[in-house]
Amino acid sequence: MIDTHQLQLLQHLVRAAARDELLTRFESVGSDIKADGTLVTAADLALQQRLQDELTTHWPNYALLGEEMRTAEQEGLLAEPGRGLWCLDPLDGTSNFAAGIPFFAVSLALLVDGKVQAGVVYDPVREECFGALRGQGAWLNERSLIASARPSTLSEAMAIVDLKRLPERLIMAIARRSPFRSQRSFGSVALDWCWLARGRCHLYLHGGQRLWDYAAGRLVLEESGGAGGVLADYSGDWLAALSLRPRIAMAASHSALLQQWRDWVSEGLSE
Repeated sequence: MIDTHQLQLLQHLVRAAARDELLTRFESVGSDIKADGTLVTAADLALQQRLQDELTTHWPNYALLGEEMRTAEQEGLLAEPGRGLWCLDPLDGTSNFAAGIPFFAVSLALLVDGKVQAGVVYDPVREECFGALRGQGAWLNERSLIASARPSTLSEAMAIVDLKRLPERLIMAIARRSPFRSQRSFGSVALDWCWLARGRCHLYLHGGQRLWDYAAGRLVLEESGGAGGVLADYSGDWLAALSLRPRIAMAASHSALLQQWRDWVSEGLSE
C-alpha cells in the first residue's frame, strides 16, 4: 500500500518522466492510428516504458497495466492483479498533444483488491500535480484539495460535456435546452475529473471512458469532497466493478447537484 511519503515519491517520478518524455517531444512528434481508431505517439510509448521501469524498481511486487499494452495482456492483468496493480495512461489527451494543444496529462493509479487506493494526475504544461490516497484526502501540488464554493442548481453550473460519445437524442436535448450556465470539452478525461475536484467546473458527462482514463482522477474527486463521480449506464444503474470496457461517467461537485443532473439526463434521453 502507498502512504503519503510514497505518494510524494510517486509524484516526483511522474513529474520527471513527463518533463523528459512529453515536454521534449511536444509540438515535434508525429502520430499513428491504433486499431481502435485512437492516436498513439512516440511520447506515449516512451513515457509508459520509463514509468514501467521506475515503478518496478521501487515497487517490484506491483505489476503495471498500461494503455499502450495489447488488450489480451491488459485483460490478463486485470483478471489476476496479484498484490496490487498500477494502471497508467502515459498521455491522456494524445489528440491534443499531437495537434499542439497544451492540454494533456499523465494519469497513474494503484489498484488493490478491486479498488483504487492511490492516484496521481500530472499536467506538465501548468505544473499542476493532483494526488489522492483513499481515506486520506487529495492534494494539488502538496496542498490539500478541498471542494470550493459550489452552485446549488444546474442553471448556475459550469459543465464539462463530451458530446462526441453521447446518444443523439441526448445531444439534441442539450442543444435545444441546455440546463447549465456554460459548457466546455477539453480533451483529457483525467484532467476533467481533477478540474471538477478543484471547482473549475461543477457538472460532468462523458459517454465512454476507460479504466486508465478515470481511475486516478475519480479518486481525486472523491477525496476532495466532491460527489464521487458515478460510473453508470443510461438505465440508471451505478457500476462499481473495475472493467476495461468503456464506461459512462456522470459527476457533480456535490450529491444534490448530481441528482439534479441525473434527473435531467434521464429526461433528455426520453424526449
